Amino acid sequence: MTQYLDDLAAFIHASPSPYHVTAQVAARAADAGFTVVDDAPGDLPSQPGGYVLVRDGAVIAWRIPENLPQHPSFRIIGAHTDSPTFRVKPLPNNTSAGYNRVGVEIYGGVLVNSWLDRDLGFAGRLITDDGAHLVRTPSMARIPQLAIHLDRSVNDGLKLDRQQHLVPIVGAGGDADILAAIAQHAEVDPAQIKGFDLVLTDTQEPATIGIDNDFFAAPRLDNLLSVHAGLRALLDAESEHITVLAAFDHEEVGSETRTGAGGPMLDEMLTLIMASQNIPVHLHRSIIAHSKLLSADGGHLVHPNYADRHDPEHQPKPNHGPILKVNATQRYLSDGRGAAQFNRWAEQAGIPHQVFVSKNTQPSGSTIGPISATRLGIETIDAGVGLLSMHSVREMCGAQDPEYLARLAGAFLQDLQA
Repeated sequence: MTQYLDDLAAFIHASPSPYHVTAQVAARAADAGFTVVDDAPGDLPSQPGGYVLVRDGAVIAWRIPENLPQHPSFRIIGAHTDSPTFRVKPLPNNTSAGYNRVGVEIYGGVLVNSWLDRDLGFAGRLITDDGAHLVRTPSMARIPQLAIHLDRSVNDGLKLDRQQHLVPIVGAGGDADILAAIAQHAEVDPAQIKGFDLVLTDTQEPATIGIDNDFFAAPRLDNLLSVHAGLRALLDAESEHITVLAAFDHEEVGSETRTGAGGPMLDEMLTLIMASQNIPVHLHRSIIAHSKLLSADGGHLVHPNYADRHDPEHQPKPNHGPILKVNATQRYLSDGRGAAQFNRWAEQAGIPHQVFVSKNTQPSGSTIGPISATRLGIETIDAGVGLLSMHSVREMCGAQDPEYLARLAGAFLQDLQA
């Protein structure tokens, strides 16, 4: 791997749940000299420098420049910390045919067949009277597929019942208690656990693949690749703007939560940041109107085995740079002016770039971009790295594209043109 991919791989492997992601962002920011601010602050520090605030599975980091202009603006990179997975149910232990199993429910748009026959662990947080304890386990679970001998028609179409067929096996009988087993890996007394937020996680580490190492494969590329790129850009950039990384939770299930992009977190933090700089309230709307949000999220590479699912004139390829995401129904918010800015940032960063538009017969996904723009009234450009196998347990992209995105994000943060 390149040095950048090594760092991305380490970040992803250390971030099996949104709570681990936010801890990683805060720790890396703190190592770079940022000050960690307690959640629910009354007032924020006014001094120039970097700051970071964690709220459960969401994190906002920002930097105040040394010489703040009289009428400053924000440059915000938006991303999300969550990925499609399976959440452990409140009463997790169950048995079937003598096997110990764990009750789970689907979280987000999971490509469920990709989770079959994988070595899976558990990750998240355990809640005790002492607070939240992060936990991750080695491989402890598996969702085994039915042998072809018992389903001769399986290759004509796999049908999986979400309640019956997607239950992970963790033991071969006995009085197994999955929560107690997980608690051992956090050095927590199971009797002290009052609640938990746990997900299944793939335990295979990220890797470069291909005969010339053209590809990077990893779990949770959507959207930890963007969180990592945004963080690297924020830590490296020197800008006259107030620069921000806002990584939200719950994007995969609609964002309508206190820590999602549809919640109050970003609006509240921008208001507090402006108050910390003694910016008069009557100027707040003007400052937001002159600010920009780069919504960074995974996009679609053209699939060589399903090229007919893509628009024939818009077929992003691996290692050809980040993609500008465009959609007429505003599922993505990039417009003509945004395209011009995106092209300028790519040129300033010295990287290739491409554009994605869905085929007219193919529905489009969406991002935090439209949600944040609706809440804030901020100009928003949707972009990201193209992926194959999006929402699989293990996704892939061009090996050069993650660093290209970080360089694009850095140019965005430092760009002084309106």
